[in-house]
Amino acid sequence: MALWQCIENCGACCHLDPSDRPDLATYLTPEELTLYLSLVGEGGWCKHYDRDHRNCTIYADRPRFCRVRPDTFAQMFEVPMEEFNDFAIDCCEQQITGVYGANSPELEQYIAATPEEES
Repeated sequence: MALWQCIENCGACCHLDPSDRPDLATYLTPEELTLYLSLVGEGGWCKHYDRDHRNCTIYADRPRFCRVRPDTFAQMFEVPMEEFNDFAIDCCEQQITGVYGANSPELEQYIAATPEEES
């Protein structure tokens, strides 16, 4: 089983275009949805995403919905703890593919960096 991890120089999750995520209201509270929509900037990118350096400028203080963690995914998506890795990996692969494409260096880097869990 692979282990989820974030990779540097990606930022696909920072592409917040609401048209790509029509189900936002099903997993965000009304307050979070308002905050989410207020973060959408030029071209659908989060206004706190530094596209030149490809990183989040508020990483330590980012909202709950920006945190890929088992407890957050359990609350937002009702993902059981034992399914977190597979679910998070699938989410990342879908988002990276949607933002950068199926043959992108970002997707290749993500797949290469997703280690298999040792038994």
